[in-house]
Amino acid sequence: MISRIDLRGRTLTAAELRRAIPRADLDVEAATGVVEPILAAVRDTGSVALRDLAERFDGVRPVHLRVPASALAAALEALDPELRAALELATARVRRGHEAQLPQPTTTQLAPGAVVRQRWVPVRRVGLYVPGGLALYPSSVVMNVVAAQVAGVEGLAVASPPQKDNDGLPDPTVLAACALLGVTEVYAVGGAQAIGMFAYGAVEHDAVAGDESTVGTVLCEPVDVITGPGNVYVAAAKRAVRGAVGIDAEAGPTEIAILADASADAAHVAADLVSQAEHDPNAASVLVTNSTRLADAVEERLDQRVAATKHTARVCAALGGPQSAIVLVDDVEHGLAVVDAYAAEHLEIQTADAAAVAERVRSAGAIFVGAYSPVSLGDYVAGSNHVLPTGGCAHYSSGLGVMSFTKSVQVIEYTRDALAEVTGPLVALANVEDLPAHGEAAQARFL
Repeated sequence: MISRIDLRGRTLTAAELRRAIPRADLDVEAATGVVEPILAAVRDTGSVALRDLAERFDGVRPVHLRVPASALAAALEALDPELRAALELATARVRRGHEAQLPQPTTTQLAPGAVVRQRWVPVRRVGLYVPGGLALYPSSVVMNVVAAQVAGVEGLAVASPPQKDNDGLPDPTVLAACALLGVTEVYAVGGAQAIGMFAYGAVEHDAVAGDESTVGTVLCEPVDVITGPGNVYVAAAKRAVRGAVGIDAEAGPTEIAILADASADAAHVAADLVSQAEHDPNAASVLVTNSTRLADAVEERLDQRVAATKHTARVCAALGGPQSAIVLVDDVEHGLAVVDAYAAEHLEIQTADAAAVAERVRSAGAIFVGAYSPVSLGDYVAGSNHVLPTGGCAHYSSGLGVMSFTKSVQVIEYTRDALAEVTGPLVALANVEDLPAHGEAAQARFL
């Protein structure tokens, strides 16, 4: 079911190691060619394109692209009490975890009268994407919205695909989560078209529910930052609009890597590999271990679990794909090199001295330490964020958090004496760069 890659006894360069580890056969560049006409259509024709694309990709033509307030209220009213309690717990923990991330302003006095301050300012408006394909994600509402709220963002808009069995509105639990968090601007728009709507804004060209007054009105204002996970087309769309707006990362199909030694419990490892594989046939489940005995035991447990799980076909496709494997290494040190090269979205450490091993990891979206910290904990109630970089992006980017929605502004304030003290060096640097007017701008203060 799951392949093996044997790296034992091999000395590989960093580039060779990256090529040796399993990866999904997905091409964001190729997907870009697919999404570019979608983005152009949304930019040029607004609601017309959004409804046409919903009919094409989601099998339903929404009457209301913006979800009515009454539908949000009804979804919350109908929410199962146990599920509401779970969402409230997740919200409270995620909010507390993100409040600890808030950056503090700083003031640096470099000399008498020479002050540089750094302020942190939330962006004005954000677009938060919540997937709705094979699985539905009210938890992603919590992760996106709470981080933006804690950052102090004033304008929050959520988009999630329309559902055929909900009259062209997003999933009811997604709507309920939005209402629970006080989000009133929600759109029944999915995929690359949602990214285009957020990036460029959209105008309503149709009479909504027979109301002609809606024609020509603004459906959605453009945003400053777009965040949230999605498939390869969502990732490609985010790459295409980067520059027009900020994005969190090109979050694609989910992935888990588990670094484990002989001390790990094969049942735990197998359960966690299956838990990620059930997301999507393109999901990646990777075990890195120096124990062939553990590898054998995990394979045996996988056979049992996959046969018994709800989404057997989906899990089989994910575990049997090129993105999933058991990677055999010489020792934990070798395994650390492999998982750092992989830069997993989710990395579990199930080794002896797991906490010490985890401290040495450089590249991962989130690290789950020990036998009682499964990735599913982070998906829901750990207090961390589950919107994380995939496909190796953890080499250079971070998971979603307060910093995704804030920007720093430097404030420089010098007195006359403080400027006079550094005008000579300023002029010298300006002249060597052949920009004499720069120096003259400082000297003009003393003429």
